[in-house]
Amino acid sequence: LASVVRRPYLASPHVHVPTISDVNYESMRDNCGIKAIIFDKDNTITAPYETTVHERAAVGLQNALDVFGHENVAILSNSAGTKDDKDYEDAIKIEEELGINVIRHDEKKPGGLDEVLHHFSSSGRNSDDHDGATDDNGDGSTCSSTPINANELCMVGDRLLTDVVFGNLHGMLTVHCLPLCSGSDNKGDNKIASMVRSVENKYMFHSMLGSMTRKRTIPHERWVGEDGCPLILGSDQILPEGVN
Repeated sequence: LASVVRRPYLASPHVHVPTISDVNYESMRDNCGIKAIIFDKDNTITAPYETTVHERAAVGLQNALDVFGHENVAILSNSAGTKDDKDYEDAIKIEEELGINVIRHDEKKPGGLDEVLHHFSSSGRNSDDHDGATDDNGDGSTCSSTPINANELCMVGDRLLTDVVFGNLHGMLTVHCLPLCSGSDNKGDNKIASMVRSVENKYMFHSMLGSMTRKRTIPHERWVGEDGCPLILGSDQILPEGVN
């Protein structure tokens, strides 16, 4: 938090979209040097604390899996997979029901970089094989673990102070999405997290200070910007009033 107070632009995402289904993952892979995707879970892929993919996120998640392969897509949650998750029961349930790896990590976002890099570097991923579903190279050999750099990762989530700050601190490409659920549909969400998210979004997207902050967004090493390398499917980038 102290880092964000001194440098509020750490919370400014490279890309803002309504949902993860509005992202062009193929362009991200081919034009930005991105080799793996990290998703937040609650209100990004699923409704809070649910283990089924939300209908508005289903297309985007499948697109990401098709483009990057299962081994190069993972969930980084501040609940499942952490020390708060006894015996990693929640992480295991999510993996079984969603079919996506959940990264185990002791330090919550915006911490946890070491565990993320270890996960992708030891997952048997082949940087030349975007299908990523098997370790078999097709000639009887097995692909070896390939180290990955933070700037080859994309962090996608609905929280500016956790997901986006985590990504920007370490040079990742950052994608911010609106929460999937609102109103009564969001009743399962953590009340404090929901309140903080509302403040985050109003500051960043509906205030003069936020507009000034976004002009200082930290550039990504490979992405030249939306004008030169579009990553948003469609043209509607306007936040609805009253977003939380």
